[in-house]
Amino acid sequence: MSGFATRLLDWFDAHGRHDLPWQHPRTAYRVWVSEIMLQQTRVETVIPYFLSFMDRFPDVRALAMAPADEVLHLWAGLGYYARARNLQQAARLLVERHGGELPAEPAALQALPGIGRSTAAAILAQAFGQAEAILDGNVRRVLARHAGVDGWPGSPGVQRRLWSLAEARVPGFRMADYTQAIMDLGATVCTRGRPDCGRCPVAADCVALAQDRVAELPTPRPGRALPVRTRWAGLLRSPEGVFLERRPASGIWGGLYSLPERDDAMELRDWILSRWPAAQPIKLPVDRIGHVFSHYRLDLRILPFRLPPGACGIMDGEQAIWYNSRLPVRVGLPAPIERFLREQGNPE
Repeated sequence: MSGFATRLLDWFDAHGRHDLPWQHPRTAYRVWVSEIMLQQTRVETVIPYFLSFMDRFPDVRALAMAPADEVLHLWAGLGYYARARNLQQAARLLVERHGGELPAEPAALQALPGIGRSTAAAILAQAFGQAEAILDGNVRRVLARHAGVDGWPGSPGVQRRLWSLAEARVPGFRMADYTQAIMDLGATVCTRGRPDCGRCPVAADCVALAQDRVAELPTPRPGRALPVRTRWAGLLRSPEGVFLERRPASGIWGGLYSLPERDDAMELRDWILSRWPAAQPIKLPVDRIGHVFSHYRLDLRILPFRLPPGACGIMDGEQAIWYNSRLPVRVGLPAPIERFLREQGNPE
């Protein structure tokens, strides 16, 4: 598309984001971490997490050598925790296979856990200045509107079309700026709701604007009602704190510490009493924690017990802890669980 990149770069020079923390300094490691954090997460949310992460893990080797619990602790609240696990696994592979440096080849980057085509391209463009096209959510929206592309962007055919459009617009110069510019355009001007077409540098040949279809594009994902999944969680309180156990590495909240869960309230009660026969049920209105995941809604119902004094600290091969919100250990907790425990406080 003639002049697309030039217009976009002129706009970026005047209105783009030039002081994001991963831009100063812009190293391959910092770009990589920022790109993983930014997957399905807004820049404003990411910035404080990125700064804390860089302060603790300033390079690949520091991340590779860190305890997994500390990585998850600093990630807690960002969600999609597989990203953190993949990030550390990739760091260890970089130390083992690449001398602690990110490779400058697409195939080598995509061979690392958590790095797909668009993330690899973003690293190569921003850290190494290579002419690579990206296709994150913001870019998909810009291209679908600018070229008038019908169909849900997640479908294979539409995705192939968008990749072709993205590649055709790559300028081959100022690649770090161009990549940031097209992401910024989608994030600040060509937004999902209330796009500001009057400020758009490529509005003159935008098909969606010309056809009055900006609100229609990109085509939304075919609607489907999210199922509700009911689970029961034990709130097991002792003078040492609240009993938490580590969740399996795979699946929802993988590797984080959380309340023990079962599908059935009686099953959970029997498990608690088999482990702590002296545990006393607390008759209170049932607390509930609601959370929406990408493919279902969680209705987590709380079964409270008061426990006798127990061992403090890490137990069961570091798979369970007594957690005191006043003196929390540095482990990863799901954000809804951490909020709930903070509101509950600790027994005296």
